[in-house]
Amino acid sequence: MSATTRSVDELVEISIRAGKALEGAPAEEIIGWAAETFGSRFAVTSSMADAVVAHIASRVVPGIEVIFLDTGLHFGETLRVRDTVARTIPVTVISVKPAITVAEQDEQYGPRLYARDPDQCCAIRKVEPLERALAGYEAWGAGLRRDESPTRARTPVVHFEYARNKVKVNPIATWNQDDVDSYIARYDIPVNQLLKQGYGSVGCWPCTRRTEAGEDARAGRWAMFDKTECGLHAA
Repeated sequence: MSATTRSVDELVEISIRAGKALEGAPAEEIIGWAAETFGSRFAVTSSMADAVVAHIASRVVPGIEVIFLDTGLHFGETLRVRDTVARTIPVTVISVKPAITVAEQDEQYGPRLYARDPDQCCAIRKVEPLERALAGYEAWGAGLRRDESPTRARTPVVHFEYARNKVKVNPIATWNQDDVDSYIARYDIPVNQLLKQGYGSVGCWPCTRRTEAGEDARAGRWAMFDKTECGLHAA
């Protein structure tokens, strides 16, 4: 990691300027700006639904660190994408696990916590591991897109995440599904096979179902609850 650490005020100012300047810029340019600005204090994350952002980042910054949250409740198809990305794309995949195993969680909180209190389950298996993983970074990138759901419709390409005091970079925020599909076809990107089997979005297996025609991509996540986000993407 770089020895230089910026103040919160500096990071906020950087985010404001970049958010305006990079609106509408190509994803490669957005990642290039982040890499130039933050150096090794910038990483990207991937849910391994596909490897689009990881691949874009690898073309700009070969060897860039890609953080994957290994919740212990992933579909096998998701883990296969992670392993393929690590093997075939020039990135450094970092799998981060929760502080406790699923069995330990069952013992402490009772079985099937995801079915009773999905927010707490996500906090244990996703949010806390991400906080830990991002501790050494000033900025991080994710694959959020505005067209995915109403809750993501105003996603900026760059903004300051006050909940974590970090710069958040969303290089494909302005893309639509056609853009994603075109990129996947052009570069033969690894894709989670569940996306070809009726799943609009892929999370942990207990809380993900297939989507119906006309539903937005994230409608199959936590379908039994009034919940569409896991808490990773803080304000």
